[in-house]
Amino acid sequence: MLDETEQMPEAETEEEAFALDRKGVAQIMFAVDIEDRDQLIALMEPLHAADIADLLEQINAFDRMRLIRLFGQEFDGDILSELDDSLREEVIGALSPTVLAEAVRDLDSDDVVDLLEDLDEPQQEVILDALEDSDRAAVEKSLTYPEFSAGRLMQREVVMAPEHWNVGEAIDYLRNSDDLPEQFYHIVIVDPKLRPVGNVTLGKLMGSRREVLLKSLVEETFQIIPVTWEEGEVAYAFNQYHLISAPVVDENDRLVGVITIDDAMAVLDEEHEEDILRLAGVSDESRLSDRVIDTTKRRFPWLAVNLVTAVLASLVIAQFEAAISQVVALAVLMPIVASMGGNAGTQSLTVAVRALATKDLTTANLWRVIRREVMVGLVNGVAFAVVMGIVGLIWFGSPALGGVIAAAMVINLVVAGLAGIVIPVALEKAGVDPALASGAFVTTVTDVVGFFAFLGLAVVVLL
Repeated sequence: MLDETEQMPEAETEEEAFALDRKGVAQIMFAVDIEDRDQLIALMEPLHAADIADLLEQINAFDRMRLIRLFGQEFDGDILSELDDSLREEVIGALSPTVLAEAVRDLDSDDVVDLLEDLDEPQQEVILDALEDSDRAAVEKSLTYPEFSAGRLMQREVVMAPEHWNVGEAIDYLRNSDDLPEQFYHIVIVDPKLRPVGNVTLGKLMGSRREVLLKSLVEETFQIIPVTWEEGEVAYAFNQYHLISAPVVDENDRLVGVITIDDAMAVLDEEHEEDILRLAGVSDESRLSDRVIDTTKRRFPWLAVNLVTAVLASLVIAQFEAAISQVVALAVLMPIVASMGGNAGTQSLTVAVRALATKDLTTANLWRVIRREVMVGLVNGVAFAVVMGIVGLIWFGSPALGGVIAAAMVINLVVAGLAGIVIPVALEKAGVDPALASGAFVTTVTDVVGFFAFLGLAVVVLL
């Protein structure tokens, strides 16, 4: 039986199972320091492209450039796809045209489009020149679609078959084809006008007899994505209907590409990250590798907004200056009421923003959700009112003061629950991102209502 000291390394290994090994990073950087290219390649070769991208993001700019130059021709296009957007342009600039051309040549069209979107025109031309004419035409066509649309997200490499084919014909086609995508999950069945009519999974294809018609094997769930759909809608469709891949059609309903689950889930992950950052008043473009000045510029405007809301709350307090000077206990207890309201409002706000993003909060259930949040605020308010009433009585020996803070607590938590739902919904109706702007409004409401309710009740009851 292992003792405690023997078990600890195993726990550390489990926690760091998907992290870069510190010893491995040190070995890689040592190979860079002594400029041993063979050793560097031997150390880097077993790593996944995502791990190499993480390594490049974690080291400083000087070491990053040295590593890239020494790695040379071994640099893979998948590494560029995994890199954070904020570093991608820098890394591409450090690659020689020959290495860059080789890196992007084997990428799917959607990955090439993703690379090009954030680059300046000269760097875009370098990558486009590295592609074959047919691939370049496909990428340039994708770039004509609106940013953040299905047309930008899709890959042009599609495996399709006419609806009259049988399994044997499809298998023979696949075996004889030289330009199949590296990964695909379905064969898209199309009619004579190249309009998709169904998907056949590779599992069903390989498990059926040769004479079986493809159209008899199509999946029940079949979702067609218009090329102009916003990528958030695409990610929602994949998540809602449990899609693995979906064909993309143009304005004439003709098949022009396919979106796979990895790209859809990447969008979903980006949107979740964006919502979290915006709820905290942080730009969704913020990265750990950003410079101090860039990070400061992004955060300053929202700190300025918070300052304005804090001034508004202070103006409310200023109206009760005389009452506070007479009953000093009010100054001690004020932050408790505001803090509880702010936390309760943030809880409701987070639920609302998430529900809006997943389309779970709609006009049909809005009033039910509002009633639920108000009732939750009421129940929590009463519970904490009892606690704070007792605290006020024991701490300051004043039953009246205990009653005042108890009543203010109930009022503020009810208002917090209401504001946390109504404000993001109202902002969305007005065309404003609720994740970006709701926090400041909810905090202002709970602070102002909390201070006004507590101090106003104190003036009426205690003075």
